[in-house]
Amino acid sequence: MANHQHSHCEHHHPTHHQQGRTFGIAIFLNLSYVVVEFCYGLITNSTALIADAGHNISDVLGLLLSWGAIVLARKKPSQRYTYGLRSTSILAALANSMLLLVACGAIAWEAAHRFAAPPEIAGLTVSIIAGIGIFINGLSALLLMKGSESDLNLRSAYLHMAADTAVSASVVLAGFAMLYGNWYWLDPLMSLLIVTVIVIGTWSLLREALKLALSAVPTHINFSEINTYLSQLTGVTEVHDLHIWGLSTTENALTAHLVIPSGHPGDRFLDEIVSTLKDHYAVHHSTLQIELESTNHACALTQSHPRAHSHHHHH
Repeated sequence: MANHQHSHCEHHHPTHHQQGRTFGIAIFLNLSYVVVEFCYGLITNSTALIADAGHNISDVLGLLLSWGAIVLARKKPSQRYTYGLRSTSILAALANSMLLLVACGAIAWEAAHRFAAPPEIAGLTVSIIAGIGIFINGLSALLLMKGSESDLNLRSAYLHMAADTAVSASVVLAGFAMLYGNWYWLDPLMSLLIVTVIVIGTWSLLREALKLALSAVPTHINFSEINTYLSQLTGVTEVHDLHIWGLSTTENALTAHLVIPSGHPGDRFLDEIVSTLKDHYAVHHSTLQIELESTNHACALTQSHPRAHSHHHHH
């Protein structure tokens, strides 16, 4: 029996190792680029490049946060952290989105100043350096794109990179425009457009991460569907205390009390429910409590809140 239980708790995530390597490459590429970009920003008198380098540094920080979260998510549960450190990915997504918003504020501030007196800029060099940026950020974005659909933490890093690719592209265009006409005001205009795009993307990310941090039911999970599924199981007369929340940006947990007056249905029945919840409802860790309704504990929570009680019956 002890053996069986052990195999239950072992979770193998082969993708984690690849993810770690991906992040390592992305961080290395971006760090080396930031150094080059900053030096050239000083040489060419382009605050656009310096600002972009600063923005890329905030990216590297973001990548480091996400990478750290992946490493921490792999840590085995301990007596203190019984879920392991999976939820660090939620914190990383939060920190990431906040960092982005701060970076956006800094860029907008810089741009506003430059409208008044746009300085002369060595357009060609700016274009070339930013062009390298397109390549590096684009490559990082592609590397991270694979896992970004299912994982909020990866998505934040990926959005970061994608946004950066756009930043670099517009800096290239502005560089050429400043080379052929003396439209130095294009530089701040571009920055403002980019900031708008980033803020819109980050806003939804921040909201999503906040919901997870507040133990809300994850967006892609249908609470009432799961409630219905559990209620319709053989022998179940009532489902109460159903809780569903995110353990990390990818894994979800559930607890519920099932009232089965006919008696305990046996372990196999429970195992089947757990695997159905996992395969069909995206809930990876379920804990079910069976009650025979021989005592009146079903109403313990609902009696003190008459309104909550009526709400329960709506479902």
